[in-house]
Amino acid sequence: MHDLAAFRKEVDAYARRLAARGFVLDVDRFRELDEARRKKLAEVEELRALRKRESAEIGKLRKAGRDATERQLKVRQIGERISALEAEAKQAEEAFRDFMAGVPNVPHESVPAGGSEADNVELKRWGAPPEFDFEPKAHWDLGPQLGILDLERAAKVARARFAVYWGAGARLERALITFMLDVHTSEHGYTEVLPPFLTNSAALFGTGQLPKFAEDLFKIQDEDLWLVPTAEVPVTNLFAKEILDAASLPVKLCAYTPCFRSEAGSYGKDVRGIIRQHQFQKVELVKFTRPEDSYDELEKLTADAEHILEKLGLPYRRVVLCTADLGFSAAKTYDLEVWLPGQGTFKEISSCSNFEAFQARRASIRMRRAGGKPEFVHTLNGSGLAVGRTWVAIVENFQQKDGSVLIPDALQPYLNAEVLGADGRLW
Repeated sequence: MHDLAAFRKEVDAYARRLAARGFVLDVDRFRELDEARRKKLAEVEELRALRKRESAEIGKLRKAGRDATERQLKVRQIGERISALEAEAKQAEEAFRDFMAGVPNVPHESVPAGGSEADNVELKRWGAPPEFDFEPKAHWDLGPQLGILDLERAAKVARARFAVYWGAGARLERALITFMLDVHTSEHGYTEVLPPFLTNSAALFGTGQLPKFAEDLFKIQDEDLWLVPTAEVPVTNLFAKEILDAASLPVKLCAYTPCFRSEAGSYGKDVRGIIRQHQFQKVELVKFTRPEDSYDELEKLTADAEHILEKLGLPYRRVVLCTADLGFSAAKTYDLEVWLPGQGTFKEISSCSNFEAFQARRASIRMRRAGGKPEFVHTLNGSGLAVGRTWVAIVENFQQKDGSVLIPDALQPYLNAEVLGADGRLW
């Protein structure tokens, strides 16, 4: 959500900044709704003041022993009018709130302008893609061949875009989760959190998934509960409606959750394998910072995610998203893309974003400096990493000619193995 006073004062400037990300702000509609709610609220306050004055006069008349019937009738009529106006003011406030809830965050000034994801800017690369003396396989062929990935049985018990991991495949997924959490807590200073895997509508509104992206979520029937699309939602909202001590910031949390997404807008994209699933595992990084520190903290958070890739020896690149490719709530985003040799391309494995105060306003997350008034924190998050895609990257990058897969050095203690053999066993 935006700072309303600033938005109202500079609405044309906000419209220009939002246009850079492809969003057309209806300025006339904004002014119309804003004026309507302010007018109704002003009318209510005027009538309340009038009722207060009239009630005082009634008291004087009674004290003087005079008849106050006519003024009492007037006060009742004012009360009825106030009730009607309060209902109208509530409707006007809700219409305005609904309008503003659909307005995305404005891009930070450092975000490159662009019209599509093709205009994202590559900032760096790490590691060299492996060279093979054979044709590398994609994970959707190699996984079933090794007996560690089963998409057909997953579709039988659920539907397409679910996966079953067998044996060493399941152990590799579990090892990756533990490895990521261990690195982030012991080396990067995050506190581990295990949040609920269901969340309410207020939390989803707070982080910006609702109301705009309801169709991309799974809802529990007849309950105000949704399956979490990412740990960002429950973890960010742990401090909803709270005031944090500014001296304690940044607060750095990491969490593992399964993530559930309907992928409503992605039909036809990444339909093979486990790149785009309805259920997948992820380790998420979340930060709450002072406003003046948030962009430095974004660099650190992104480096923390990169460190996981580097420890695993996975080639990747960092890109900064252009204005048109930013997520709804983000002011700036870096994507980390890992090299997948079986597909001959880079694929996103982490998005690291600074939301500035956008989410904090929606969720009412504030801080207080010593002797100061409460002010909104800045929130940040990023995948550290998407576990399934890391699984894919390991299988594809470290595959051998005989069909086996080498285990990265950093993971060997977690699996007590150096190789995932061609027979699907760890040794």
